[in-house]
Amino acid sequence: MRKWISFPHKEGTVSRQAHADFPKEGIYEREVGRSGFFGPATHLHHTHAPTGWSNWEGPLRPRAFDLNELDKATALPWDAPNVLNNPHCQFRIWSLNEKMNYLARNGDGDELMFIHAGAGGFFCDYGHLSIRDGDYVLIPRSTSWRIEPSAPITMLLIEATNGSYQLPDKGLVGPHAIFDEAMLDVPAIDDAFRAQQGEVDTRVVIKRRGAVSTVTYPFNPLDAIGWHGNLSVARINWRDIRPLMSHRYHLPPSAHSTFVAERFVVCTFVPRPIESDPGALKVPFYHNNDDYDEAIFYHAGDFFSRDNIKPGMITFHPCGFTHGPHPKAFAAAQVGAKKFADEVAVMIDARDALDVGAGLAKVEWAGYVDSWKPKT
Repeated sequence: MRKWISFPHKEGTVSRQAHADFPKEGIYEREVGRSGFFGPATHLHHTHAPTGWSNWEGPLRPRAFDLNELDKATALPWDAPNVLNNPHCQFRIWSLNEKMNYLARNGDGDELMFIHAGAGGFFCDYGHLSIRDGDYVLIPRSTSWRIEPSAPITMLLIEATNGSYQLPDKGLVGPHAIFDEAMLDVPAIDDAFRAQQGEVDTRVVIKRRGAVSTVTYPFNPLDAIGWHGNLSVARINWRDIRPLMSHRYHLPPSAHSTFVAERFVVCTFVPRPIESDPGALKVPFYHNNDDYDEAIFYHAGDFFSRDNIKPGMITFHPCGFTHGPHPKAFAAAQVGAKKFADEVAVMIDARDALDVGAGLAKVEWAGYVDSWKPKT
């Protein structure tokens, strides 16, 4: 058994409440914490912005990539550009313009699909689903599936390598908070599903340990006439997520957890009112997330804590340094003119260091690390 050391202590000039009622003007709060906002933490008050560096050398720098500029259309989903990866997570982005003439099956882990753009029909062992922009589609390991786009689709593929996805423990707010499990849609054995069945040669392309095998059947294996149980593909759209909010306190990213794997968590930031209490911090707080790498994919809206970021970009903050809002966002929050955050973004917090995929350097915004420099 292990137990974190616990010694709540106050030293010098401090606020009584984290993220609120700073003791005087010109103070910048920085949170240093463990276990991704779930472990012990200390809040330090600084007289300079913790991100006010004048120079940066070395590989730990914050990075930003414009995934719009990548060639994302590939024959197989697993040939799509690998954006970030570690032994427990593979993060790809894939574009699909024509219907798949084969079935895909991932034997390496559960797949979480996020539809960034487009729409279509999703066919799998369990039946048929309509999919559109903003949908998460959770695909259990070794499920056979294919997509017929009705409009060109761009999607994230987030593989829980050798693992599975579950829902986060919602604790005090209960099981119906953020989204009720009744909002999870499952595929239907409907007319569209039955219409695609038949005695036609069908390839099933299977990925296992990163290698691809192809099995050919003289019929379409998506031939189920029914099913019962509690293991299935599931779909939920970000529009069905009702975020936790506090008008007096800026909630940490962990409050927006959507899916949890063994070694990483997926969070969804959706539109919400900005904190209205005069003493509340109104932008993400400066923090050291010293146990997790953080990556955020920007899907839609105005990203209020970032500058010069547009939909289709991703930022990557390895653990080990302080990060937080850009100077312009922090200054705007002090004025309090903006009352509503309309961003939609997908965040991964990974317990193990993430590597940047090959080919990402050509779509990197090299000036991102300098975007925190104070404007002179």
